Amino acid sequence: MAATTSFKLPKDFTWGFATGRSPPSSYQIEGSFDKDGREPSIWDTFSKTPGKIRDGGNGDVATDSYRLWKEDIDLLKSYGVKAYRFSIAWTRIIPKGGRNDPVNEAGIQFYRTQLEELIKRGITPWVTLYHWDLPQGIHDRYGGWLNKEEIIQDYVHYAKVCFQAFGDLVQNWITFNEPWIISTLGYSVGVFAPGHVSNTEQWIVGHHVILAHAHAVKLYRNEFQSSQKGQIGITVDAHWLLPYDDKPENAAAALRGLDFKMGRFADPIYLGYYPQTVKDIVGDRLPEFTPEEIALVHGSSDFFGLNTYTTHLVQDGGNDENMGFVKTGHTKPDGTQLGAISDATWLQTYPQGFRHLLNHLWRTYRKPIYVTENGFPVKGENDLPVEEAVHDKDRVDYFEGYTNAVLQAVNEDDVDVRGYFGWSLLDNFEWADGYKIRFGVTHVDYKTQKRTPKDSARFLTKWFAEHIEQ
Repeated sequence: MAATTSFKLPKDFTWGFATGRSPPSSYQIEGSFDKDGREPSIWDTFSKTPGKIRDGGNGDVATDSYRLWKEDIDLLKSYGVKAYRFSIAWTRIIPKGGRNDPVNEAGIQFYRTQLEELIKRGITPWVTLYHWDLPQGIHDRYGGWLNKEEIIQDYVHYAKVCFQAFGDLVQNWITFNEPWIISTLGYSVGVFAPGHVSNTEQWIVGHHVILAHAHAVKLYRNEFQSSQKGQIGITVDAHWLLPYDDKPENAAAALRGLDFKMGRFADPIYLGYYPQTVKDIVGDRLPEFTPEEIALVHGSSDFFGLNTYTTHLVQDGGNDENMGFVKTGHTKPDGTQLGAISDATWLQTYPQGFRHLLNHLWRTYRKPIYVTENGFPVKGENDLPVEEAVHDKDRVDYFEGYTNAVLQAVNEDDVDVRGYFGWSLLDNFEWADGYKIRFGVTHVDYKTQKRTPKDSARFLTKWFAEHIEQ
């Protein structure tokens, strides 16, 4: 990495940690699932359905951050971070979820107290409004994301309550975390809440999420942005897709896969239309925007929020419509692996791909990029005693490669990257994987909730101290 030693990031570069996978989601860390007025979300219901979670776990306790949030802020301060990304639980703010349902003042006070403490400690909050935890009440009442008129009105109302309650403390808003996950894993594959299996619902849900995002952004810009001096955007998840070999069909497959994973959300928002490859394959199952709707959607994000972890090798073919009929993997033609193997089958280390992805986003969308999640689950870490788990060399190596890729993209490629959030501050509930996989730079003993910093936390603290201009 010698070539990057003289490079620096601007002094206003934002760095910090996120919680949950894809900020920390409130459901991944908070626990206290039935305290102070909170009611169930679709993830409370889904995770308690037998067979849905790998280890049978759920978020009832998680990392107990509803009670231990001060300890978590102490950790952030000790790591020297500038910012912290987390999500608000809709069911703590409006427990039943709807625009005509009561607002829960206890929930508002809980988040205000955290936000005030973060600011007092010199840590800038980045708040995600929706990280997959739809109130069960509105899912049951009218079908949740499948009901266009109702869900948009209810989501925008929830967003407005948050803008009013926290806007004096929050200047960085993210409307949705990973709409591909919401729509595809929740409504097509069925491995995430609410567990639907369908070849039509995911296209409808994704369309409605885009519209809900755009309506919330319009509200914020019209009523809050000028006085609160904030910015608002969306976070999209993407892997870099690398052609398996030099065959033209595999090069085309890599681009098509990007269209299906990322472009079907990013293109309408930043360019004003769905990718043609998506329209060609999905056909009339893909809803169309009216002229008024696409005018609202186009330009509805002040920045590009990116969650990214890995690179996949791509070949044409296969039966996975969700990725545009491409086959993905990590084994190269010579039989070797693309990079270091992790505890997640879909994730290997390949920092060169991260740099390519940053360049692709900047050239394609021309919006400032904030990397809102990036991290690595060390293989076998969950089976290690804490005194061994904290020496997480593979995670340190991963972060070294990926942070240097940011440095190169900014300094050599002139890519406008303005922030980076490591995933994750804490080991936590990893959705369908339960507590089997650990992404944290802080080890959590789930029996005692004791937090222990890992080497990766110290690495990132030192790295950013050395690479941000003073």
